[in-house]
Amino acid sequence: MSSRVGLRFFQTSRAAFRGVTSPFRRPAARARRYQSTEAAASASQSQTVFQKVWNSPVGLKTVHFWAPVMKWILVLAGLSDLNRPADKLSVTQNVALMATGAIWTRWCMIIKPKNVLLATVNFFVGCVGATQVTRIFLYRRSLRDSAKASPEDTTAPEAKDVVTNAESVAKTA
Repeated sequence: MSSRVGLRFFQTSRAAFRGVTSPFRRPAARARRYQSTEAAASASQSQTVFQKVWNSPVGLKTVHFWAPVMKWILVLAGLSDLNRPADKLSVTQNVALMATGAIWTRWCMIIKPKNVLLATVNFFVGCVGATQVTRIFLYRRSLRDSAKASPEDTTAPEAKDVVTNAESVAKTA
């Protein structure tokens, strides 16, 4: 508030010094203290881009901005899990990520104020969860198919060596 008063004082004194009054100056400048919606709308039109972002209902000074920014860590963690083998991944964790992403992407468009940044991060959380669940499913299916194809391949390599050694001894005897 002091900067407004100082700026207003400076403008008033400068205009008085020159002997010129501004044609854009409102006659009731002190009435700005209790602004109406029209005054707020005109003030928002004269704001810079940074001021609009700062004063937005989902702007930089609200939790609606910082929560999605921090939630990108979940997306990065899911992407780093792409390097892990599929047998080390948790099905329940990735199903939870997938469901959370899907549910909250929808709700971000319903709640007021609409938070597109949060909807975006939730969409990607759901995509990462779906990708990991698909990897786990394909890995487990490949294990099941290989077990059905050759049941003798499930024995340990040491047991195979013992069997081949025994067969070679039986042949030589």
